[in-house]
Amino acid sequence: MSAIPRTMRRSGAALALAIAVLLTLSTASLAFAASNSLTLLRISKDPYTNTSSQHKTQVEPDTFSYGNTEVSVFQSGRFSDGGSSNIGFATSTNNGSTWTSGFLPDTTIYATPAGKFQRVSDASVAYDAKHNTWVVSYLGLTNGGNAPVDVASSHSTDGGLTWSNPVSINSSGDFNDKNWSVCDDTSTSKYYGNCYTEYDDNSLGDAERMSTSTDGGQTWSTGIAPAGNPTGLGGQPVVQPNGTVIVPFEDLNGTISDFMSTNGGSSWTSPVTIASIDVHYESGNIRTSPLPSAEIDGSGTVYVAWQDCRFESGCSANDIVFSTSSDGKTWSTVKRVPSNPVGSGVDHFIPGIAVDKSTSGSSAHVAVTYYYFSNTTCSSNCKLYVGYISSVNGGSTWSKSKQLAGPMNLSWLASTNQGNMVGDYISTSITSTGRAFPVIAVAKAPKGTMFHESMFTMSGGLAVKGGTIPSSAVVVDYGHVPAFGRSTTAF
Repeated sequence: MSAIPRTMRRSGAALALAIAVLLTLSTASLAFAASNSLTLLRISKDPYTNTSSQHKTQVEPDTFSYGNTEVSVFQSGRFSDGGSSNIGFATSTNNGSTWTSGFLPDTTIYATPAGKFQRVSDASVAYDAKHNTWVVSYLGLTNGGNAPVDVASSHSTDGGLTWSNPVSINSSGDFNDKNWSVCDDTSTSKYYGNCYTEYDDNSLGDAERMSTSTDGGQTWSTGIAPAGNPTGLGGQPVVQPNGTVIVPFEDLNGTISDFMSTNGGSSWTSPVTIASIDVHYESGNIRTSPLPSAEIDGSGTVYVAWQDCRFESGCSANDIVFSTSSDGKTWSTVKRVPSNPVGSGVDHFIPGIAVDKSTSGSSAHVAVTYYYFSNTTCSSNCKLYVGYISSVNGGSTWSKSKQLAGPMNLSWLASTNQGNMVGDYISTSITSTGRAFPVIAVAKAPKGTMFHESMFTMSGGLAVKGGTIPSSAVVVDYGHVPAFGRSTTAF
């Protein structure tokens, strides 16, 4: 996301069906083959032509899977100083075999039909099982990369194939940022059918806010401040089977923290610390930040992953690390995802963690997709790759990592005032078949003034396998570098 450096997501469904750019994609959509006979499958590309933003660019995907359906949403046509021409979607209703893509209606002046926003950003997708409704939240910009920035949502009642016009979550006139949405999908929960959207109010120093919908995203409550008025970025709410909502976020005090609600979003607790953040500042001018990626298993154990250098001598590179909790109050010791050996010189960042909700506890199936540089000191010669690793015992031991995409030159990626961009976050979901479907931004060399950065998944998905490589919990930490020693980004 982002324009501004600072310290440190009326129904148009029928019309959208007729005019959205819909395309059912097959395995013929191919960028290049990844390692180990894995094949990338393009599920969307940027169709816009306005000269004010960069084309063809797509960045920052989120995903959610329920039943046989997986939906991904993302920015399309990235502006260098924040936002995009529209929010795109790609939906599979058959566990990733085929995908249908399109773009939200009535959002920006470039959408069909055109909407009021100049730009949109930060798409997040959730599913409300009670109302059989998919919900996408996003930011709406009406003044370039400046305030006001609204939080809005669109919803789908036909399985993520067509979408309503926007409804407001927050239109206060403030500079809102980093929204994320989730719904309570446990039928025995007292708050079954509640949906929750987190965002932060940059006009109030990145004050965390939570809004609730009880009608499938058609209306939303006024944003509520958690107790203690925490400030931070990138909160990702998850819901336990008993209805407790846990919101891990990047706290401006230099930690990964979380706050909770046990009463359906009527009130929210003060934050507790999950872990401090140590960060390595990546080479190559790529845009990253230690925003958390959060998921939950079938019993309600929460997994939070982020990029962190505490295991590397002199904080010389980032690993993907994670912590778990069964109650949101007490968190496990931070463990290292063993994508490469400690000291390998590989720099890992932007994780997207997935957990199979049909599994739990010591048998939980976990998958992590991430970007990486093969050499942490690569500087102007950095080549970008995408990796994948999985576990079938709750992250105790892991499979060997796989290369999914790359190498990519950073100049092939959309440029922003915070570096070249694939996204401040990415996402992976595990479908009902037990296979993982990450959605990632992958780029080829531009042709003339046009980029070739689009949304891809893996044809047929990825097996979630176990292995014998243990998670490391022994911190080397020869040099502590706090997370907030540099500017972070808005949208």
